[in-house]
Amino acid sequence: MGEAAVDVVARAAAAHPDAIAWRNLDDGSSLTLAGWDADANRLARGLRSEGVRPGGRVVLDIGPEHPLPWLVAYVGVHRAGATAVPVNTRLHPTELAAVVEHAEAELVVEAEPHGTERPDRTGGSGARRAPWQALLDADPSPLPPEKRPGDGPSDLVYTSGTSGKPKAVVAQAAAVGADPPARWSGLGFLTCSPFSTTSGILLVDGPLRSGMSGWYLPRFDARRWLEVVEVERPVAAFLVPAMAQLLVAHPRFAEADLDSLSVLTFGGAPMARTTLRRLVERLPRAEVLVGYGLTEFGAVSRMPAGDGGRHLGSVGRALEGVEVRVVDEHGADLGRGQVGEITVRGAAPPRRYFKDEAATERAWEGGWLRTGDLGYLDADGFLWITGRAKDVIVRGGNNVVPGDVEEVLLSHPEVVDAAVAGIPHDVLGEDVAAWVVRRDGARTSPEDLRAFMLERLADYKVPRTVHLVDALPRNASGKVVPAQLPGRSPR
Repeated sequence: MGEAAVDVVARAAAAHPDAIAWRNLDDGSSLTLAGWDADANRLARGLRSEGVRPGGRVVLDIGPEHPLPWLVAYVGVHRAGATAVPVNTRLHPTELAAVVEHAEAELVVEAEPHGTERPDRTGGSGARRAPWQALLDADPSPLPPEKRPGDGPSDLVYTSGTSGKPKAVVAQAAAVGADPPARWSGLGFLTCSPFSTTSGILLVDGPLRSGMSGWYLPRFDARRWLEVVEVERPVAAFLVPAMAQLLVAHPRFAEADLDSLSVLTFGGAPMARTTLRRLVERLPRAEVLVGYGLTEFGAVSRMPAGDGGRHLGSVGRALEGVEVRVVDEHGADLGRGQVGEITVRGAAPPRRYFKDEAATERAWEGGWLRTGDLGYLDADGFLWITGRAKDVIVRGGNNVVPGDVEEVLLSHPEVVDAAVAGIPHDVLGEDVAAWVVRRDGARTSPEDLRAFMLERLADYKVPRTVHLVDALPRNASGKVVPAQLPGRSPR
């Protein structure tokens, strides 16, 4: 690996070898920068000895319960000159097999269960498999430089694969490039986001670039999260909106000692303003930073520090080097405050879909990415997300944006979580339905919730059907999976 491509982990390890890069809060294990650097080198050598060539694809089938092995494997794959293919370990074996086949993977790296035979999760695909520990070579030194295809280390990030044809984006890898921090504070950055997600990948080297220690909680639980903040005292934390909704609805949220937090960062999906408002009121001295990005593009915008809640609910201004336009169905620019499709472009070359040039051409028009997200730019240039174009419900000729209805439901004091989606209707074409999770012990009925919404929404936006459920089906990124909502037939 040439000097220009030496990753930030190696640089940080040279500057702060004994610093704790990551902690697993479940089992108390930790990974120093020097240990991360050396083990990644060992794994890279092991991959090379297994015949993994520069540019080859290596699937990381390591779950969130093994965060430290995942981090070692991720950096090690790139140091071998290969492409990392992170996957959700909740995929069914047949789904994983489809990803392995589509990626033309050379190897599947797995966590190594202690004392048990490893089951084949690749659906009989015949892919070569190896536990990460078995790949660790004795030599901790870097591999000699070797030319790799393309512009540098990359990832193959699957945007789907739980149904239908797998679809993947070729993206620049994390943990490369910039210099490490001059000083190491060791302060804690708390996250529960699986590293296999787009948000999780961005956090691989996020804490260390700020001289902070990443603290990983493998499974999100609101009570456990609050306890960690009270006892461990992190100064920063990342949450997806679904986690935030569960936090503000938890009985201990109002009384927990959260004063150590000075920064809360959110991403992964639009955030309900009601949830944001409760967090801001509860943490008046903390910076609440909401961002927006896409696997097909990367980071687009972020709420600037110091905004003080003046644009609460916005995803902030476009990042340096990024342009944002809001257009109508014909691609014409819309004025400030007008809702349309968000399109973006940046200085980096457009990302492409792996082995799908037709999809790449549909997504990119004249250098602009059509995001499929609906939103608007306000008078100050702040971007607001209102929903997904494909999720808009057309009820008897009236457009209903699910996020508008979900916002009202989440403002109900007995609602913990909510989702709204379209369902087929013989006369209207589509009707509106809601799925609601109530607080423990709540007695609010569907009729009560409809009455609550009728006081706050146009009647055509109010769901005719309200399902009370124990939990909403969410993917690893925390987004609701509409097709898995109980009792919902395809639109």
